[in-house]
Amino acid sequence: EVQLVQSGGGLVQPGGSLRLSCAASGFTFDDYAMSWVRQAPGKGLDWISSISWNGGITYYAESMKGRFTISRDNAKNTLYLQMNSLKSEDTAVYYCAKPGSVTRVAGTEHYEYDYWGQGTQVTVSS
Repeated sequence: EVQLVQSGGGLVQPGGSLRLSCAASGFTFDDYAMSWVRQAPGKGLDWISSISWNGGITYYAESMKGRFTISRDNAKNTLYLQMNSLKSEDTAVYYCAKPGSVTRVAGTEHYEYDYWGQGTQVTVSS
């Protein structure tokens, strides 16, 4: 069975840092790109970042560029999100997600996620 087990969330002051981890099992990890998605209180899901199967290509939402770094260690079947310079608006539940399918249209990739981590709370507050 596919499992995505997250760790690393918590409370941090503005300007601080956290690293989230997502340990994957039940599928061939390096066959898939992976993503991070978050949901702020009372809001919908927002895509944060994606990484290709070998880490060679990464994408970030504009507000995360320069602050967040997505990475993966395929030998450990683990996905990471390093979050620096955190702001109060980064407060959210963060999820790692596995694409079940990818559609390429007009040079862009569209993911449909079939498995999700359990989510971890990140609270940025002084």
